[in-house]
Amino acid sequence: MLHLRPLSGDTRMSHPTPPPYGQQPHQPGHGYPQYRQTQPYQQPYAGGPAPYQPPPPPKKGMNGWAITGITLGGVFVFLIVLGALVGGDDSGTGSSGKPDTRAAAPEKPAAADPKSAEKAKDEPAAQPAPESPVKVTATKTRFAPSILHDGGAYTSVKVTIANNSEEKIDVNPLYFSITATDGSKHTAELGVDEHQIDTVDLAPGEKITGTITGEGAFTPKYVTYTDGLFGDDVRGNVS
Repeated sequence: MLHLRPLSGDTRMSHPTPPPYGQQPHQPGHGYPQYRQTQPYQQPYAGGPAPYQPPPPPKKGMNGWAITGITLGGVFVFLIVLGALVGGDDSGTGSSGKPDTRAAAPEKPAAADPKSAEKAKDEPAAQPAPESPVKVTATKTRFAPSILHDGGAYTSVKVTIANNSEEKIDVNPLYFSITATDGSKHTAELGVDEHQIDTVDLAPGEKITGTITGEGAFTPKYVTYTDGLFGDDVRGNVS
């Protein structure tokens, strides 16, 4: 039987000692130096995409409205400055830049048309309105009640009517009326005053006097005579 001598020194191969039961190889703690993790370990998701990472926030900037507002504001300021410059140049200065001190020449009056002046000279002057051929005069008088007076208040006016026309006229108390100072009109009341004017035909050149009486107490202003029911009115103021 051959005996092998051991080589000088420890010729045994250095093998790691098998791990104890239940411990897997290549795990720290048995035969290997322990590795120290310096960063946190992130375990990947099995069979799925990487975890969601939120996008970085967008950079803040000016929107379209802000840019439009700034542009319009600049244009507005430019127009104001331009208007001020133009207005300053036009106020009180001439083309040479100096104030215009020349006063406006007064307008000459229009020359009179000799034909118009001659025509106005040849035209006759306006004639006064012709005087009525029938004249009425009236004065205040006292009311003289007749036997037909009913006891009421009445106002009488003494009237004189003259016919200066070339034809006869009809005179009747019903053709007269009295207007008071307050504007009220009073028709003639028949038979209440004993001096009532008569009903006559007045020939040219004749005249007649009598009273015209109105109902009520009032201050008479003028008397109106109508030549017939549909003739012209002739007025006489009460004095």
